[in-house]
Amino acid sequence: MVIRGGEVVDRSGRRFVDIAIDEGRIVEIGASLDVSGRALQIDASGCHVTPGFVDLHSHLREPGSEEAETVETGSRGAALGGYTAVLAMPNTTPAIDSVSVVREIQHLSLGALCTVLPVGAITKGRQGEQLSDMAEMAALGVRMFTDDGDAVADNGLMRRAMEYARGLGVGLAQHCEDPALSLGGAMHEGEWSSRLGLSGQPPEAEEVMVMRDIALCRMTGTNIHFQHMSTAKSVQMIREAKAAGLPVTAEATTHHFTLTHEACAGYNPVFKVNPPLRTGIDVAAVRDGLADGTIDAIATDHAPHTPQSKELPFDEAPPGMLGLETAMALAMTELDLPIERVFELLSWKPAELAGLAGSHGGLVEVGRAANLCVIDPSVEWVVSGRSMASPSHNTPYEGRRLTGKVRHTIHEGELVVSDGQALR
Repeated sequence: MVIRGGEVVDRSGRRFVDIAIDEGRIVEIGASLDVSGRALQIDASGCHVTPGFVDLHSHLREPGSEEAETVETGSRGAALGGYTAVLAMPNTTPAIDSVSVVREIQHLSLGALCTVLPVGAITKGRQGEQLSDMAEMAALGVRMFTDDGDAVADNGLMRRAMEYARGLGVGLAQHCEDPALSLGGAMHEGEWSSRLGLSGQPPEAEEVMVMRDIALCRMTGTNIHFQHMSTAKSVQMIREAKAAGLPVTAEATTHHFTLTHEACAGYNPVFKVNPPLRTGIDVAAVRDGLADGTIDAIATDHAPHTPQSKELPFDEAPPGMLGLETAMALAMTELDLPIERVFELLSWKPAELAGLAGSHGGLVEVGRAANLCVIDPSVEWVVSGRSMASPSHNTPYEGRRLTGKVRHTIHEGELVVSDGQALR
């Protein structure tokens, strides 16, 4: 395969070169490569060619909720969005808290259209009471652990988890939510929850957990990754922790830099998410954090739900939104950032945090695994949930016009998306 005429954008900068791929790896890079004898030629004229994206936060629902998503359909949606690797969250049924479930996910991932990495639960059953078998899961290659969907609320247990993780050389990620403060809250607590008569989650429910884990990071010296940051004060605390030299990292979702709690005004549960959509001030702070490096990565928090479950009343419907197929275009359309920074947030920085820097993200160079995507920055398109790969359709961006479209995705040297269509 040879990719011709595109502008490569990677950690080293931007340049116009052709890329030759053979047996899963990049074998030659240069201007106007000889393409004779190449079985497949991809014309990337007018396009960016970049290392494939890495999502730190996807819910693939399998095992347990296959009617909403499977590893197969989730990986297809990821490839269509330019992702060559995703981290699968552990709030499955059963939770990814043991060797047997890790092996099941790894088996289901064979033949997927992107690399799927299971993330282990910090506690057994995600119940927040007893540490899971982290060492055994780490031995199978699990590099990150979280109880995502719930926080590890017990201070002493979280301290032990951090000390244990440091010894194992694995990362911990935290869903920052104090359950006592957020209990029963269906949306952000503020002006719109009062108008709508809905119970709310105060921003402090997130912020007190961020504050606590920064303190535990200082105490233990263990890295901590903050998931889906949504409030201005959370962003500021992380900024100050980084300035103090603490080993903290953070992610933000596309919906937390594009939507506010006013979107809930019509009681449409498609806009229900956890943490909830916040205020315009919070959205601006998240954008600032993405721009100045306080927030390290854009994550999707891709959370499929069946149409039936999302048709329940707002306060009864499950929280979550689709994200894999729209994240890149939303970042390109909504963020006033150089394209190099956008791709850093989507590709090489999350690849580092996931322990994938050797095979994903970073540089387009000879000898590396061919995990790439080709993006046409000029294409305008309209979001449609029913046209997505997921059997669920719960996108909050239905009918929204975006700019920037994935044309091709190459995973481990195989063309898995061609001209915007998945090949299997």
